Amino acid sequence: MISVVCVYNRKDLLERYLLESLERQKAEHERILLDNTAHRFKSAAEALNKGGRSAKGKYVMFAHQDVTLPTSDWLGQAERVLDGLTDLGIAGVAGKAEKGHRVMTNIEHGEPPRPAGQIPISEPAKVQTLDECIAIVLKGVFAKLGFDEVICDDWHLYVVDYCLSVKNLGLEAYVVPMKAYHLSLGEPVPAGYFKTLEKLVKKHQGQHKVIMTGYRDWDTSYPVLLQRSKAWRNMVGGTKSVARKVKGGKSD
Repeated sequence: MISVVCVYNRKDLLERYLLESLERQKAEHERILLDNTAHRFKSAAEALNKGGRSAKGKYVMFAHQDVTLPTSDWLGQAERVLDGLTDLGIAGVAGKAEKGHRVMTNIEHGEPPRPAGQIPISEPAKVQTLDECIAIVLKGVFAKLGFDEVICDDWHLYVVDYCLSVKNLGLEAYVVPMKAYHLSLGEPVPAGYFKTLEKLVKKHQGQHKVIMTGYRDWDTSYPVLLQRSKAWRNMVGGTKSVARKVKGGKSD
């Protein structure tokens, strides 16, 4: 069984997208809905840790309020795919592998709907990081490793951090070949994103030269502030070893 956890701040979006599609699901599932309309939680990590710890399913699926699961067997199919991944740490529907630096996904986003990445997939693929719109973790793994509420003390990059952290347990992050729809394009990128990113880079720079997000890739050898500057963009044009900006697939 999959436990679906969602922290929401707009009940209209929750009902129109995620809940409407959950109503169609044939598979037994659990719903854990965390109301943040009154700003009860200070971060996604705090809210989702609370929901994840109370989950009873074999898998815990963290989903955004404006996500739609397009088929009635989506949860059942996802569980069957995940059962075949023996080294699963976390799975999602959009992600970036260290080779290629492009978004792999079958999902669509925006209005009107359009592809959210550059590479459609037909089987699960190992990635460095995943988009936050849907992330699925084994309950047993989540019991050992929750979201980092210190590093991710806002509403950004908590899944990116989890993907990098779960590898320390000898497990992998996977993008799975499931279709979905996500209303949000994940833009514009707020200031809080970069504050969290700076802490994230410091945490993981010893293990990763580049940290990949849907927005762009970040070289952990250089300050985030520099990489956001015009001078850095000029530098990227002549240096292969630094972070690349990715066209499309903006999210995390």
